[in-house]
Amino acid sequence: MSTAATPSGPAAAPALWDISPPVSPASPIFPGDEPYALRWTARLGPDCPVNLSAMTLSPHVGAHADAPLHYAHGASDAAGLALEPFLGRCRVIHAIGCGPLIHIHHLQHAAAGLPPRVLVRCCAQADTAWNPQFSAYAPDTVAWLAAQGVRLIGIDTPSVDPADSQRLDSHQRLRALDLRVLENLVLDAVPEGDYELIALPLKLVGACASPVRAVLRAL
Repeated sequence: MSTAATPSGPAAAPALWDISPPVSPASPIFPGDEPYALRWTARLGPDCPVNLSAMTLSPHVGAHADAPLHYAHGASDAAGLALEPFLGRCRVIHAIGCGPLIHIHHLQHAAAGLPPRVLVRCCAQADTAWNPQFSAYAPDTVAWLAAQGVRLIGIDTPSVDPADSQRLDSHQRLRALDLRVLENLVLDAVPEGDYELIALPLKLVGACASPVRAVLRAL
C-alpha cells in the first residue's frame, strides 16, 4: 500500500479531508440516545443585535471521541482526555465489506510501520440512517493494534462494539490498554495511506464523550 496520501491538482496548500458527518436532527443515533435539536433563544431584529441558539444532543451524535467514563465508573471524562492521541500522523486502512467484525487479517496488508493512530474504513459509503448491522472491532484486533504501538483507533461506524453488545468487549479492551477512540467518522473519499489527523475533543466536564470536527491533512 501507499503510505503517503498525495493531493491532486496544484500543491499550493495541503489537501484536507473533512471526515465528520453533518450533525442534524436526522443524524443516526443509537435507539434511545438523545438526538440533536436546536432552538433559538434570541433572533436578530430591531430590539436584538444577534441571533442566539441553544442545542441539546448526546455527545455521541456525529463524529466523536469516547471518554473512558463512557464504559467505566470513575474513569476520565471528556475534559480529562489528553490531546496528543487525537493529533498527529495516522493511517487509514480499508476493510470495506469486512462483515460484523474487523479481524487482524483485514488490516495486515497495511500493517508495516503503523503510526500511533489507525482509522479503519468499513463502509463503501457511511450510513446516513440507523443501521444496527454495522461493522465493529474484534477485541483481539484492538489488542493487536496496541501491540504495534497504536494509541488511537477510529472507525466509520457508530461503535467499536456491535450494536447488540452488552459486555462491550472492545471498549473494555480500549480501557485496559489505555487507547483512545473515534467513532462515526466518514471515510468515503479517503484513499488508504498516511495523513495528519486533527480531531480534538472539547473540554466537557463530566461528559462521557465529546463531539469532534475530525479532519485529515496530507503529509
